[in-house]
Amino acid sequence: MNNEAVPLHPAEAVDTFACCLLHPCHRSPQPRPMSDDLFDTIVSLSKQRGFIVQSSEIYGGLSATYDYGPMGVELKRNVKEKWWQSMVYQNDDIVGLDASIMMHPKTWDASGHTEAFNDPLIDDKASGNRYRADELIENYIRALREEGEEAHAEAVRERLVEALNAGEEMNDALHAIIMDEEIPAPESGAFDWTDVRQFNLMFETEMGPVDGQKVFLRPETAQGIFVNFHNAREPARLHVPFGVAQIGKAFRNEIVARQFVFRMREFEQMEMQYFVKPGTELDWYEQWKERRMKWHESLGIDPSNLRFHEHDQLSHYANAAVDIQYDFPIGWKELEGIHSRTDYDLSRHEEYSGKKMSYYDPWEEERYTPYVVETSTGLDRTLFMVLCDAYYEEEVKGDTRSVLQFHPEVAPVRAGIFPLTDKEGLPDIAREIEDDLNQHFNVRYDDRGSMGKRYRRQDEAGTPFCITVDFDTLDDQTVTVRDRDTMEQDRVAIDQLATYIFDQTANWEASA
Repeated sequence: MNNEAVPLHPAEAVDTFACCLLHPCHRSPQPRPMSDDLFDTIVSLSKQRGFIVQSSEIYGGLSATYDYGPMGVELKRNVKEKWWQSMVYQNDDIVGLDASIMMHPKTWDASGHTEAFNDPLIDDKASGNRYRADELIENYIRALREEGEEAHAEAVRERLVEALNAGEEMNDALHAIIMDEEIPAPESGAFDWTDVRQFNLMFETEMGPVDGQKVFLRPETAQGIFVNFHNAREPARLHVPFGVAQIGKAFRNEIVARQFVFRMREFEQMEMQYFVKPGTELDWYEQWKERRMKWHESLGIDPSNLRFHEHDQLSHYANAAVDIQYDFPIGWKELEGIHSRTDYDLSRHEEYSGKKMSYYDPWEEERYTPYVVETSTGLDRTLFMVLCDAYYEEEVKGDTRSVLQFHPEVAPVRAGIFPLTDKEGLPDIAREIEDDLNQHFNVRYDDRGSMGKRYRRQDEAGTPFCITVDFDTLDDQTVTVRDRDTMEQDRVAIDQLATYIFDQTANWEASA
């Protein structure tokens, strides 16, 4: 261990013992801002460091749409790759698919979206703002619990569950709760509501130049898998149980679209539909629940910030459903849904298309329509979770250090490469290291500003390792590698850098 090879920024000049007290291991929980501050901090940092920005910002922005900048697109790509590796490459009974965004309109008739893909909405007459009625009540219940009124909160929750399962009477039942509890509008504080109404969330467009056919932008990616049940199964020679995975864009005309990338009108889903024999679906459902929770933890997420949440209202197609929730700065919110969808989807598409969607089991010598266990993750929400969970602040020698403690495998940049000065060929050596390491993972060359400022930039971007080429490099062909989390430094031979970083990444995984 060598902490003197590179001149340190004053905030970095802490001895090894102090580092160990601050960071007993890479994965120890770090202090974060309070939730109210964390949300604003993540939004600001996302723009400043090129993760996520408002779409069409120069024109004032387009509500609930966001663009991913240079760092954000790398983070997004790494999370998708980690999901695909875990879901497809590590399972010999799961294959991939990339279905079209626009599908035949009958697809959405069969799935029930044209009739029932609605949100219960209510308007505040004072401000004109529109809210989801069920979320207003959920937030009210949360506030009651925070005030210690547990019995009252539970009574309202029971009424909400009854309302959500009231069928055609749901709107009136939700409205009655809001009126009886005198729930005010969040922004205006007024208590002057319209009735609760249903609003369909699908985007509608036309295909063709003149009097075109009405089509929809898909509100979910799952239906593309169901209509391709045979097209995916037969060429891959798959037998039940098997799965089909897909990552793709979906579109929902959300009226209430706030809270950064948590709820957007254009978003990306990572879904897998697992087809099983009827009667075995609940066993598979339990297995996928546990596997999906472990995957989120594998991103480096603090397990205490994750939980299962059973559905109070089952969708008409499901016989079991649970959400994996994360404790966002905006509260516990859905991150992923795991659903036992029965045979609803395949049966409906068989009915509407007239094509057989059943499966013949050659070993059991029987034909049946498979049941489906679904895992559906919001990619944008996952990235929001990763940003929130990775962020922490600490004081080092009177200076505040802000860090994104990403898992190295999802970090947008695995290593920063710094020449100590622009003299004696140090930049040339640094560029050679950049070219070599870029064959293994994404690295970033940086020669601007002091060493301390370079470290701070990489800390805020979540870069796990910083490599400094100094004058000693000219003599012994070694460089200094600084660890983001502990700020400790090692001297490493240039020809061993890739191996060193891979080993450190494996150690990070082992201690997570």
